[in-house]
Amino acid sequence: MGTKTRGTKSPTQNGLSRKASKKGAAKKGNNNSNNKTQTKDSDSDPDTAASGLHKMNNNVELMRRNKNYDTSSEAITANIIGSESFSLDDPVPDKTDAVNSHGFFELPKQDQRNFGLLVLLYFLQGVPLGLATGSVPFLLKKKLSYAEIGVFSLASYPYSLKLLWSPIVDAIWSPKVGRRKSWILPIQLLSGIGMLYLGSRVGGLMDSMGKEGGPTVWSFTWWWFFLVLMCATQDIAVDGWALTLLTPGNVSYASTAQTVGLTAGQFLSYTVFLAFHSKEFANRWFRTEPLDHGLMDLSGYLTFWGWAYIAVTIGLGLMKREERTKNEDGVWDVYKIMWGVLNLKNVQTIIIIHLIAKIGFQANDAVTNLKLLDKGFGTENMALTVLIDFPFEIGLGYYAGKWSQEFTPMRLWCWGFMGRLVAAVLAQFTVVIFPAEGVTSWYLLVVIAEHIFSTFTNTIMFVAVSAFHARISDPVIGGTYMTLLATVCNLGGTFPRFFVLRLVDYFTTATCVPTSKTATFSQPFSCAIQEDKTRCLANGGTCNMIQDGYYIVNMLCVAVGVVTFTMFIRPKVIHLQDLPLKAWRLASSGVGASKR
Repeated sequence: MGTKTRGTKSPTQNGLSRKASKKGAAKKGNNNSNNKTQTKDSDSDPDTAASGLHKMNNNVELMRRNKNYDTSSEAITANIIGSESFSLDDPVPDKTDAVNSHGFFELPKQDQRNFGLLVLLYFLQGVPLGLATGSVPFLLKKKLSYAEIGVFSLASYPYSLKLLWSPIVDAIWSPKVGRRKSWILPIQLLSGIGMLYLGSRVGGLMDSMGKEGGPTVWSFTWWWFFLVLMCATQDIAVDGWALTLLTPGNVSYASTAQTVGLTAGQFLSYTVFLAFHSKEFANRWFRTEPLDHGLMDLSGYLTFWGWAYIAVTIGLGLMKREERTKNEDGVWDVYKIMWGVLNLKNVQTIIIIHLIAKIGFQANDAVTNLKLLDKGFGTENMALTVLIDFPFEIGLGYYAGKWSQEFTPMRLWCWGFMGRLVAAVLAQFTVVIFPAEGVTSWYLLVVIAEHIFSTFTNTIMFVAVSAFHARISDPVIGGTYMTLLATVCNLGGTFPRFFVLRLVDYFTTATCVPTSKTATFSQPFSCAIQEDKTRCLANGGTCNMIQDGYYIVNMLCVAVGVVTFTMFIRPKVIHLQDLPLKAWRLASSGVGASKR
């Protein structure tokens, strides 16, 4: 399996370039103590942050341990050799780009413009993601059971399964359009059209959801599945472009752009939209006379961003030029590279860890906010909580990034892990003490404090694991290695959610009893799921909770988290962190074969 080169030379010369890349990277790695910072308009970048999010995306920075600085410089050297514009006809540079530490305004103007472009592209991804993973489940809570909301959570799966088609995006493109724009332009156009179409129908779909003859949760989920699928595919292309848009020495700003863009997009579609959609929030803060609707609805919001997607796509196609390349490797070559990475023993271990690591806090992440709404917390209070949490998330994210410089990434990740288990217990306590008289000022402060702590521990884990992924990923492969690790990490946070939400309904026991003279039934019946609860209240009954499945499932998740962390996860991640980088490389293949 040969190294994937992207030059435009003849086949013979390309073959020489591959061999020279291996030798050159190894030689540079042995002499990188003499390397100095050099910025140039190159499309080479070895690092990017892990994608996806569940909840709000968190502050991410590229951090490397000091003892690995030489390796990081060598990785940048290898990436320069593998860049699209590299040629053996070019003079050999006597300096190699190293990781820079200057501020954003000290960057070259081209890097600043490209940073802004990356922020915009990641921001567009965050808009439908914030709706699909945040706002829409809250809007559906009054109509659907936890199990049905679990079905809707399947809409977020494409973001966690993008690894399956990422080699296609990485290997197939049109030389006339550009390697990344070949995918970004049509995907964003389809996303815009999809949002326009869904915006014209979503009002009727939401109104009839849960009613007889109305759409099923499965049919509604497929629309959002399509939008998230488009976002996931765009993310693959943008991640790959982020590897090349910035000069190698300014590589850390690519992950910063991802964090800023995705966080802002999701914040807008989750926090801001949820607040302005709430009639209570609008009547309380913006109106003198109360009305029966919020300041914006889902239909108008989708329509606006559908047109915005189309406008940005047209502008990107006309105004941004991408370096032209030639197809040299087929899609199967990329799949072979990915298969080789999957066969690495250490990669298999980190995959297992990612798949089980987030079970401990799944009930907290997936159910706690919904349970608060079920108890009467109100969407306006929830929106206010997340709104207040946002600046804390950004500010505390700075300290998380700072700590990942001072401590090894996975040790910091372990601290965040233990913190999230504590946060899950505190969240359950917050639900238990919900005031009988409704939301009070002191209780709102308690919920905000718990939410900030939970978000902060999530941020610590996200920053740390992103830094670890960036350190171990082979830059010669491009975005495939990073996408593999990020995808598995995301999958560990999404696949248990479906089962956790179903278990909440399974363990919940509630009985509806007639409490008024106008009750249309005489015999008690189960009202554990939302459909039966709605029928109970509509027919003059009261739904009495006997056993709340949320408490049982949350404690089961925490128990699983404690056991797996103590007996398997922590010892393994500390061991993996101490391995040399060559333990993460394909030693016998052309990809990353140089000694590291």
